[in-house]
Amino acid sequence: MSATQSAEYRESPGRIMSGEMAEQPRVLRHVLTEGAARIQEVAAAVAARRPRFVLLAGRGTSDNAALYAKYLLEIRLGLPCGLTSMSTTTAYGAKPDLRDVLAITVSQSGGSPDVVASTRAAREAGAITVAVTNDPDSPLAGVSEFHIDILAGPEKALPATKTYTASLLALYLFAEGLRGGDGAAARVLPELAESVLARQDEVRALASRYRFADRMVITSRGYGYPTAKEAALKLMETSYIPALSYSGADLLHGPLAMVDNVSPVIAVVTDGSGGEALQPVLDRLRGRGADLVVVGPAARLQGATAGFALPTRGVPEELQPVLEILPLQLLAYEVTMARGQDPDAPRALAKVTETH
Repeated sequence: MSATQSAEYRESPGRIMSGEMAEQPRVLRHVLTEGAARIQEVAAAVAARRPRFVLLAGRGTSDNAALYAKYLLEIRLGLPCGLTSMSTTTAYGAKPDLRDVLAITVSQSGGSPDVVASTRAAREAGAITVAVTNDPDSPLAGVSEFHIDILAGPEKALPATKTYTASLLALYLFAEGLRGGDGAAARVLPELAESVLARQDEVRALASRYRFADRMVITSRGYGYPTAKEAALKLMETSYIPALSYSGADLLHGPLAMVDNVSPVIAVVTDGSGGEALQPVLDRLRGRGADLVVVGPAARLQGATAGFALPTRGVPEELQPVLEILPLQLLAYEVTMARGQDPDAPRALAKVTETH
């Protein structure tokens, strides 16, 4: 961290993260207007190769974006997908046969050595490699056959916000391009994102519930599950609250036992099949008297302790994660500020994490 950045953090805690969250509507517009054509070109070139399987890789926030792509590609295209265990090649030297496999690596910086090494190994093993990064000059872009630039601009705060939503949108446009679609449904996102971010006062009121929390549970199903994982990561890295993320189905297979009437639970409810699948979980949580906050369509907030209603009307379920994460980013920020900590500079973290 430079001396100038250190001074910025000391003088105005949270200013950088706050500013970058506010940039997200502009970034989404930029991806739609300046990035969509290139993403379509990459998608057309990859589709012509007719991959039969997809491997997705990423770390941290980028891993959650990759998980979102897994849902997209399996549901929308019927392509079987897996999340890569990078250590199989970087630590164990495995040499899988990846012919006819599409390997997508998501990385904000494109600089982590294991991400670069595993992508290089995938290409050498015959995979079609696509890098999704915020830096076209990064090492990851250099070793990949194709590159998608998420066009988010410099991100200085350690917690990733705008690069996450930009990655989701870029992956959506890529998936639509693979199936011959134009991604037109995404054009509503910038305006809706502005409307969600304008409601920060609502989130600040919710944050007061969690100022003294010892732990939190965040749950969802389907397209909302990557949002639950990303929200938990944001809360842990900024406020240091242990936040456990579970698929609603997994929550019922044991972890539900730790939920009681003082346990804070956030449920991310999509307006669609994922939300329907989560309903029995919400019923069980209410039955246990959990302190339940629902983020989702207004109709799903009934019976919850509190909630944040999302504008989901007319938004396909597969695009709702771009909106779902916004109030949860704000929540991480507000909880951290309420606890007297600086969300711009979480302890022990670096912007580029160099795992091997």
